[in-house]
Amino acid sequence: MAVNPLTVSLGPLELRTPVLASSGTWGYGTEQSYFSSYPELGAFMTKGITLRPREGNPPPRLYETRAGLLNSVGLENVGLEKFLLEKLPALPSDHPPVLVNIAGETVEEYVQLANALSKENEVAGLEVNVSCPNKDNGMAFGTDPNLVADLTEAVRSACPKKVLVVKLTPNVTDISPIAQAAARSGADALSMINTLVGCAIDRTRKGPVFHRVYAGLSGPAVKPVALAAVWRVYECLSGEVPLIGMGGIQTWEDALEFVLAGATAVSIGTANFVDPLCCVKVVSGLRSYLETERVASIQDLVGQAHDR
Repeated sequence: MAVNPLTVSLGPLELRTPVLASSGTWGYGTEQSYFSSYPELGAFMTKGITLRPREGNPPPRLYETRAGLLNSVGLENVGLEKFLLEKLPALPSDHPPVLVNIAGETVEEYVQLANALSKENEVAGLEVNVSCPNKDNGMAFGTDPNLVADLTEAVRSACPKKVLVVKLTPNVTDISPIAQAAARSGADALSMINTLVGCAIDRTRKGPVFHRVYAGLSGPAVKPVALAAVWRVYECLSGEVPLIGMGGIQTWEDALEFVLAGATAVSIGTANFVDPLCCVKVVSGLRSYLETERVASIQDLVGQAHDR
């Protein structure tokens, strides 16, 4: 059998390609199945799931900026019970590994979510959102290394057999201590980065566009920030923990830059709104690049830019 040059691993989880779909841009996994070829995805992150249903923030929730998108969704979701009863069973049979993005107000809520999801065969792992910037207290965990360590350890204990990914915020002075705290506390991989804090002003109303004033900035504008974060964390962890690079990826060239900077895998978010086939095109581009450059495995390129 021919070796797949795009295969990568996130801890115990092997992915058929290094391209993932980011939380909040792929729904519960059923919505995008009409537009894309699931076999091309390495995995996808569900939209954020909380213990109880959330209505989210009042509209408007999206606002386009130059080279970016502001969102203030506020973790609107059906809640754990309905997700398990309705959303998870509705996934197509050929779905890629599912990483359920979870969020909570307390460590106990995260633990309850992890306990319940650890029993589900359809769930390959968890992506622990410690860094959502568009809800009250949304960065209380993600900006403190000690809190990140405690939370990661608690979720790891509650869900020992699933892959555990911790999603980091860029809205800190130095992301390295946060990454180190998650890594030493049991994270199999790190997602980086979440959105940057931003806001927009309505000139007509002479007030903020969003009800909560602040929102999360994503899209091409954040790519240099995300690349810098991946570079820094790859160095501080000596490449020992897989990184999932995300932030402004639209093309296979963008994805390759993240890999060279130290990302084992990449995740595409905002670009899915522009082109539902974006993930498929990035996979195709990476495959062609490896063939042209005669690279046996994309894993050989991870962090190569550091060897200068």
